[in-house]
Amino acid sequence: MTTGLSHQVDCFLNHIRTERRLSDNTIEGYKHDLTSLQAYATEFSLAEAQDLTPHHIRQLIGRNHRKGISGRSQQRRLSAFRTFFNYIAREEVLNQNPAQIVTAPKSSKKLPRTLDTDQVAQLLNFSPDNWHSFRDKAILELLYSSGLRLSELTGADCASVSVSEGAILVTGKGNKQRIVPVGKLALKAIQDWLMVREFPPTKTNQVNSKALFISQRGSRISPSSIQARLRYWAKKQQLASHLHPHMLRHSFASHILESSGDLRAVQELLGHADISTTQIYTHLDFQHLAAVYDKTHPRAQRRKDKSKPT
Repeated sequence: MTTGLSHQVDCFLNHIRTERRLSDNTIEGYKHDLTSLQAYATEFSLAEAQDLTPHHIRQLIGRNHRKGISGRSQQRRLSAFRTFFNYIAREEVLNQNPAQIVTAPKSSKKLPRTLDTDQVAQLLNFSPDNWHSFRDKAILELLYSSGLRLSELTGADCASVSVSEGAILVTGKGNKQRIVPVGKLALKAIQDWLMVREFPPTKTNQVNSKALFISQRGSRISPSSIQARLRYWAKKQQLASHLHPHMLRHSFASHILESSGDLRAVQELLGHADISTTQIYTHLDFQHLAAVYDKTHPRAQRRKDKSKPT
């Protein structure tokens, strides 16, 4: 039995929501990517997933490339297409996955931006004196101490933190849980925050009893609120670079790898399924080492004496 493409997409999204239990952000990503596939299919009167061929997928990717969509975004989009067509193949008759043999244009890898240890110290060098600053101090310390994703931070509950074990239980991509160490300064900041947490300044509803971090209205804090607060503190602490939550995660990973050289440990701490994702931090580590070499090795330094030899 065949159905329209729109219905097939809806069934797939319901499948990854109820059966695979993927996060809301991941589901929205799939929905966004499959919308482009539906628009293309509508334009060429392709009624169902079974009507799409590798030629169609290749043409769609080519169009996106001409629009300036990055290779990385194209790769993510192709991955969504492949997963969708694999689902269709299981549920209905489909001779081949048309996205399987199509490759996305390559794009240059951008190294993640990080703060150095002095910049991190500068960011965190403030003493909280009100409800917002106690919360923000705990957020900043935890992001850097444990390298959490933004979604992991906003999804954390009070019960997730174990002060005695110095750890936090977080739920990462694919609803996979992991236990991550929390440093003593972050633990202290969290404990200080919990002392004032129940008294938000403009509470309109009952305070969320579970969420570790809440808004001033008492509800679980949103990702956009955290991003805005990080920009506020970057400016207040006179940091030039634009600060976002993932930059603290990158800084955490880079500093751990720089000190330990243990890539596997960093992979586990970050919750990466594949170590190849973690390997980008080896490039950052090499950049740091190269900079130190250039500054300190006698044969690497340029002569400051510009006088001509006699």
